[in-house]
Amino acid sequence: MRKCSKCKGKMKELTGKTSEGVNYDYFRCNKCNDEILNMAQLHNVAGKYRAMKKFHAKLTKWGLSLGLRIPKELVDKYKLTAEEEVTILPEKGGIKIIPA
Repeated sequence: MRKCSKCKGKMKELTGKTSEGVNYDYFRCNKCNDEILNMAQLHNVAGKYRAMKKFHAKLTKWGLSLGLRIPKELVDKYKLTAEEEVTILPEKGGIKIIPA
């Protein structure tokens, strides 16, 4: 049985699920309700997220601009429609596209 580093109470092993359906195991203290996730488990969950969130698209020339085709899976997931406005935010290392 694992002991809590804060209060030395007993910790119970539990299983959780992210909103995207990725399962993970964690420990919760029965006394103070502190929760911990070990680094190996955290890396495993992060790896699953990276694999889930990876989409490839090809840029094409549209006049003087570039066009980006959004994969159907993302169109369906975010309920995007033709001619819909989106917001494009420049970020460190990339861009973020947000439905308006």
